[in-house]
Amino acid sequence: MWGLGRLVLVLAAFALAGVAGWRLAMRWSPPLERYPVQGVDVSETTGTIVWPVLKGAGAQFGYAVATVGATTRDRNFQANWDAMARIGMKRGAMHVFSFCQSPRVQGDVFNTVVPRDLRALPAAIAFDYDAQCPDRPQRAALVAGVRAMIERIEAHTGTPVILRIAADVEDDYRLTEAFDRRWWAAGKFLKPAYGSRPWAIWRASDMRHIDGVQGPVNWNVAVQGAFAQ
Repeated sequence: MWGLGRLVLVLAAFALAGVAGWRLAMRWSPPLERYPVQGVDVSETTGTIVWPVLKGAGAQFGYAVATVGATTRDRNFQANWDAMARIGMKRGAMHVFSFCQSPRVQGDVFNTVVPRDLRALPAAIAFDYDAQCPDRPQRAALVAGVRAMIERIEAHTGTPVILRIAADVEDDYRLTEAFDRRWWAAGKFLKPAYGSRPWAIWRASDMRHIDGVQGPVNWNVAVQGAFAQ
């Protein structure tokens, strides 16, 4: 019985350590002394956001998803866009790319939703695989389509776009080689080590919990000059 009791205590200790580690992970962000510029990217899946509270938690900039593919507008974009302006937060709009729809049409849809604002941060295009979209175009075709989309968006916004590229997409398509644009990497807790060039923005966590935000927050850091225009 003593052996069983000790086993129970050990398992309980491991469970408590796991809970403590999870709570630390939910509150973690990269050190400010190393990455002084930090911010968020949000969408309708983030839920309700009290933006002044989020700013008080250290978010200096925010990106709001505006459009997804060629047919979907984020339901919270306008509210998030306006809220960032009210509190004086640097703001940018993001398009989530679909491999199953025309890049040119996607660019046009983004332009109809996002107002031209030369004070805004550069528009961002996010490249992630989606289980609902099985298409994987040939690299040459994808690059040509994305180039046309970039030209459309940049003509509308007046500034070069930033490309947020997931590691598996970069492995397959080498987009950091194809486009001379600043890019945004993703690596949960660990600094990303992929891409042909140094990244300008790093999504360091997709699970940070902050009071005043309904769901988990995507937390990012930006290097000096990341938003230079």
